[in-house]
Amino acid sequence: MNAPHPSKVAGIDSTVPAPAHTVASVATGTSPASPANPQNAPGALLQDRLAGWVSDLTTLHELTERLARTRALDEALRETLRAGAALVGAPRGLVVLEPADGLGPDNMIGLGLARADLGHIETIPRSSLPYGRILDGLPGADDGIAEPDLLAEKGLDPRHREVAARLGYAASYTLPLMPEPPETPQPTDAPLTAGPGLRLGAAVWLYDEPAEPSERQRHLIGLYARYAAEHLARLLELERTRASMATISEELLPSRLPRIPGVQLAARHRTSSHGGDWYDALPLPDAALGLAVGSVTGAGPSVVAAMGRLRASLRAYAVMEGEDPVAVLSDLELLLRLTEPARSATALFGYCEPALRKITLAGAGHSPPLLIGERRTEFVETSVSAPLGMLACWEAPSVEVHPEPGETVLLYTDGLLHRTGDPTDRAFARLHAAAAGVPQALRRDPGAIADHILRTVLPEGAASSKGTSAADSAEDVVLLAARFE
Repeated sequence: MNAPHPSKVAGIDSTVPAPAHTVASVATGTSPASPANPQNAPGALLQDRLAGWVSDLTTLHELTERLARTRALDEALRETLRAGAALVGAPRGLVVLEPADGLGPDNMIGLGLARADLGHIETIPRSSLPYGRILDGLPGADDGIAEPDLLAEKGLDPRHREVAARLGYAASYTLPLMPEPPETPQPTDAPLTAGPGLRLGAAVWLYDEPAEPSERQRHLIGLYARYAAEHLARLLELERTRASMATISEELLPSRLPRIPGVQLAARHRTSSHGGDWYDALPLPDAALGLAVGSVTGAGPSVVAAMGRLRASLRAYAVMEGEDPVAVLSDLELLLRLTEPARSATALFGYCEPALRKITLAGAGHSPPLLIGERRTEFVETSVSAPLGMLACWEAPSVEVHPEPGETVLLYTDGLLHRTGDPTDRAFARLHAAAAGVPQALRRDPGAIADHILRTVLPEGAASSKGTSAADSAEDVVLLAARFE
């Protein structure tokens, strides 16, 4: 009689060895078919074995489902540690992310270990640590390394012995994190990526007493680790893509802001996986200053490239006819409609005359600037206008703003409002309240004003410098502050 083969669950091979307790039941002194031991009959033994398979598959399904729901690399590493600890019966552990292609990111995350504890472990010579041997590609380490009684090993490095005694662990089990290699051979000249067959790092689980996982536990954690490595490889590629886009986006923006008498400038840019928001501040003839913020619709590398082209074009138009912001945006709209008819963008351009404390503004579907002073905090009333590229011909009247000495004009992109998660009216109210509540000690510094507004308006984590802490759908955030003296 053949047992039915359990189905494949969560991408994991369901072929697992027989549960350990069934082996013990067969090892008794009475025959399995003896009436004195009816529980050892073949049918009961088979049922017990099937129950063990189902239990293991259910556990793996639940753990891999939890891992699949993770969307950030660090979150997935922590979940891998927690699941592995449950499978091998260890209370603590650490995971070392160190992709073999050398492109990073490198990281170490602990479970039940403080940052200082991880620092102590890092002082141990790498060659004496199991995860060091795995990451260095030494032979015989791909199946895992068990150290069942560290303190009893005669050849243990003295520093390793000292750290283990200080942190209170007596045994460890280490596994590589490496996706399954591809079935088809890759070309020898193909570039290394964080894909199948490339070692991503290693996971270590620590026992408080001498111990090691059983054969069955090793099999289960091996299945889970292979699935986890594939998931981590995908998240690693996403992390690298986001980092590359953020770097390109930052390089397309001003490396520094100009110094113009009579006005102080500060900018804050929080990138996201979408990209497309930009700002600019450029000196113009007659001691004037051009201020601009904008956003290109869409997401991905093409949007970042379009943002760079749009910003460069606006700089050219601003130099030629910056004193007429409406003409600048009209020229920009014509260019966008002729060269990229399927794309739209919002923009706000201001011709600033610091000596007169005057800004002439024109906007195309953009949020109104915010005027921040000791006696007033109010949005600048701008005319309602469509984004660039939405109509056959764009045009809207300009408005003039006359800040008082010590007041700050804040230009920002819609991402600041959208990242709050609130409806538009509540997001505007939150922004207004944050600006009105800027402490007196910070009002002389436009950078401090922008930082305070970011901290106050955005939910915790959304103002991350990389912009990926909120959600994958988070938008860029740009703030450009100009304080008049």
